[in-house]
Amino acid sequence: MKKLINDAEHVVADSLRGVAAAHPGVQRVDLDNKIVYRAQPKQAGRVAVISGGGSGHEPLHSGYVGEGMLDAASCGEVFTSPVPDQMVAATKQVDNGAGVLQIVKNYTGDVMNFDMASELSQADGIDVESVIVNDDVAVEDSLYTAGRRGVGLTVLLEKIAGAAAEEGRDLASIKQLSEKVIATGRSYGCALTPCTVPAAGKPSFELADDEMELGIGIHGEPGRKRVKMGTAAQIAAELVDPVLADLDFTGPVIAMVNGMGATPLIELYLMYGEIEPLLAARGITVARNLVGNYITSLDMAGCSLTLLRADDDLVRLWDAPVNTPGLRWGI
Repeated sequence: MKKLINDAEHVVADSLRGVAAAHPGVQRVDLDNKIVYRAQPKQAGRVAVISGGGSGHEPLHSGYVGEGMLDAASCGEVFTSPVPDQMVAATKQVDNGAGVLQIVKNYTGDVMNFDMASELSQADGIDVESVIVNDDVAVEDSLYTAGRRGVGLTVLLEKIAGAAAEEGRDLASIKQLSEKVIATGRSYGCALTPCTVPAAGKPSFELADDEMELGIGIHGEPGRKRVKMGTAAQIAAELVDPVLADLDFTGPVIAMVNGMGATPLIELYLMYGEIEPLLAARGITVARNLVGNYITSLDMAGCSLTLLRADDDLVRLWDAPVNTPGLRWGI
């Protein structure tokens, strides 16, 4: 295993020290609790939005902490949920008196720990609401979930909910908006190579040179099927078809073609060039798009497609300026 690390047991802590050094004007890092906060707290009386999860998916979630997106992100060890104490500390720190929304990916450990943190925070008098992202159409249940996994839609939700909170919407309306996003967004991904967790020191699964896995999870979980490697055009169809079979996306959408960590941008843009005509042929127009590495799986090669039905309100919130390391526009 070749990794740019010092010690496999301290990868997350060492990485967060780098985050603190790289983005002091945007983020503040609590190294003891492994929590990333926005450097300038949100205006008093505004809802705070927090998230978190296992590390190894960067820039999710810590890269989306900053003005216009998350107020805090709790960082677990690689592919391991943060503990409730981390979320409680983050909740207490960012509450401005208007309540806190938790954005949780649907993985058993994340859901359990965020639920516990919510109960503890509510006992301390903080108004906390949670939404669970479950957008992966690949499988109904997986090794890590009851129900569908939470994947790429998390990125889009953190942007939209963060913008709604920044403009002053109340907690109930932001939760309702978030539930609408979850109900109208879907994702599907593929892997060309496995990923290697530093502590394990070897690939999490095996793929032959002429194989790819369709419907892969972001922790290397098995997908729908293993097939022979295809062309970009063939892979694009394999991504589009399951998403469109699950939900009617006719009309405008926000589309994200996401790299899994080891896929170069030249290939991701090539994939977008194959995907957009397939959408257009089905009566789907792309109102806004993202192409790049936004929710990764360490060094896995592959990509995923996320689509979100986009009404005028969602597009307006999407266009609101942000200042985070993971997404920067308008500032």
